[in-house]
Amino acid sequence: MDLATFNALPDAEAAAVVRPCADIPAWVDDVVSGRPYPTRDALVRHAADSAAHWSEPDLTAALAHHPRIGERARGDTREAAMSRQEQGACSSADDATAAAIADGNIAYERRFGRIFLIRAAGRTAPEILENLIARLRNDDATETLVAIDELRQIALLRLEGLIDEETPA
Repeated sequence: MDLATFNALPDAEAAAVVRPCADIPAWVDDVVSGRPYPTRDALVRHAADSAAHWSEPDLTAALAHHPRIGERARGDTREAAMSRQEQGACSSADDATAAAIADGNIAYERRFGRIFLIRAAGRTAPEILENLIARLRNDDATETLVAIDELRQIALLRLEGLIDEETPA
């Protein structure tokens, strides 16, 4: 969708565009209410500024819609399609790496009480596994901050991928 179209959408439709990036109602509302944006970069900057204040409850709310790393997102929603695309590296992982990631997911969930979240886009399966193993050593407070940052990266990459610069007239 081009930026001009996004800027012109009714609020509810614009929110439906933004929500799959991170289903955090206050953030979605803030991004939508910031329209019109002069450039896609201005939109992403505004979204990043708004996401800078995310907290553990925001993380918890957003994780309700994220599949485990290495698991294929089900459904035909925009969010599921984004997740499948982002996790491409995990789908091509060798059996040993895929099994280690699955085991790591279980250990992470036992340790932190939530799914392991990582920006998978641009990372290989071995890099994801290495990150998972390292993050299991974090204390709760540190890991919450890391997970929020990963969520922020995912949301901003998704938003950037959804909105094109305005098409010249």
